[in-house]
Amino acid sequence: MKTLIANALVVPMTKEGYSLRADIGIDGKHIAFVGRADASFQPDRVIDASSFLAMPALVNAHTHLSMGLMRNYKDDMPTLQEWLAEIFPVEDLLDERDILFASRLGIMESIQSGVTTVADMYFNQHSTAKAILEGGIRASIGITLFGDLNQSKERVKKSEALLKGFRNQPDRRIQFDYAPHAIYTCPEETYRYAHALAKDHGVILHTHLSETRKEVEDSISTFGDTPLSYLSRLGCLGDIKTLLAHCVHLTDEELIILKDLDATIVHNPSSNTKLSSGLAPISKFLEHGVQVALGTDGASSNNNLNMFEEMHIASLIGRVYTPTNTKLTPYQVLSMATTNGAKALGLEARIGRLEAGMEADILLLDLKKSHLTPLNDPFSALVYAAQASDVDTLFCQGRMLMQKRKILTLREEDVLKDANSCWAEVLARKRGEQNG
Repeated sequence: MKTLIANALVVPMTKEGYSLRADIGIDGKHIAFVGRADASFQPDRVIDASSFLAMPALVNAHTHLSMGLMRNYKDDMPTLQEWLAEIFPVEDLLDERDILFASRLGIMESIQSGVTTVADMYFNQHSTAKAILEGGIRASIGITLFGDLNQSKERVKKSEALLKGFRNQPDRRIQFDYAPHAIYTCPEETYRYAHALAKDHGVILHTHLSETRKEVEDSISTFGDTPLSYLSRLGCLGDIKTLLAHCVHLTDEELIILKDLDATIVHNPSSNTKLSSGLAPISKFLEHGVQVALGTDGASSNNNLNMFEEMHIASLIGRVYTPTNTKLTPYQVLSMATTNGAKALGLEARIGRLEAGMEADILLLDLKKSHLTPLNDPFSALVYAAQASDVDTLFCQGRMLMQKRKILTLREEDVLKDANSCWAEVLARKRGEQNG
C-alpha cells in the first residue's frame, strides 16, 4: 500500500535545527521519499498533513510494560529498596495471562504516546511478544535473568522454549536480548552467563546499573568496586552491545571505562526522581562522549509510559543540574528519544530518522493546539510544550496503528476491562496468601 503524507512540517532528525515543509511518501513498509511528490507516485491513501508535524516515532529504550498493573500502588515508599520489597512479592503472583493483559495495556499507552519501539525487561516474555505482534509495534524483549546461576539457566531454558515461535518473524519487529536484572539480584556467575549468551547470539545485554547510592555503596562493600567497574572487571561489558538503565551515580573513572565500550546509558528521569534515586548528570555523560537514550522505566515507578513527558522532564533537569558547562538542548533530548534509542537497539539503519529507504515509523503531531501556538521553534515546542495527547496518527513499518487518536490494532475498551479484572484477581491472590 502507498500512502502520501502531504504538506507536513517535517522534523527528520537528520541534523540539528533542520526542518522543512514537505510530503512524505510511504511505499509498503518503507519511506519512499521526503520532499515533493511527483506524478510517478500514485498513493492509495492521502493524508492532508498541513496542520501536522511529522517526525520519527519515539523509542522507549528501557521499560517494563507489564508493570502498569501496579500503577499508583505503594507510591509512598521512600526508597527504591523499600519499594521493591513491596513489588517483588506481587510480581511472584503474576502468570502469563496477567503479563499478556498488562502488556497490551502498556502497548496501548505507548501507541497513544507516539512510541513504536520499546526495550522491555520482564518475565513471561512470550506473553509480551504475543501482545507486541497484536499491537503492531516493535520491541527488543529482554530474556530476564534473576537469581543464582542455576535459577537463571532454568529461566533462560524455559523462556527460549516458549519464544521459539516468535523468532525469525518476517517483518523483524521483535528481537531478543539477555537481561540480567541487577548486581543486587544476580551474582557474578549469572552475569558471566548472560554475557556469554549475548556474545554467542550477537545481541544486547540489558541491565539496571548504579540506580541508587545504596547500590553503589553496597557494591563497594561487597565487591570492592563500584557497579560498572565491577562488571567491567568481570569482563561482562566488553565485546557486546550493552544497554545500561539509570546510571545515576557513575564516577568519573567509570565514564572513562564507558568510552571504550559499545554501551548506551538509558536516562529515566521520572522514575529516578519519584523513587528519590537521584539525578543523572546527563551533561557530564555527553561531554565524555557517552551515548544516552531515554526511557520511561515501568508505569509502577513513573507512573506512565509518556515519552513526551520524559523528554520534558529530562530537558528541565538537564538545564538545572549541570555539573559541567553543557546544558541540554531540545535537539539533544529529541535525539535521545529517536536516533539514539534506535542506535542503542542496533536499529539505526531502519528507524530513528525520516529519510528515503528507512522503515516508515512516523508520528504525526497535531499543531492546532493553544500550547503549540505560535510555533516559533518546532524543536523547542516538541520538548517543552507538546503533550502525548497531541499525537494524532502513528505508523510502524508503514502500517497505521492510530488515526485521529483511535487505536486501530487493539480494542481499547477490552484492554482496559481486562487490565482492571486482572489486577483485581492478583489482589485476591495476594489476600489469599496473606490469609493462608
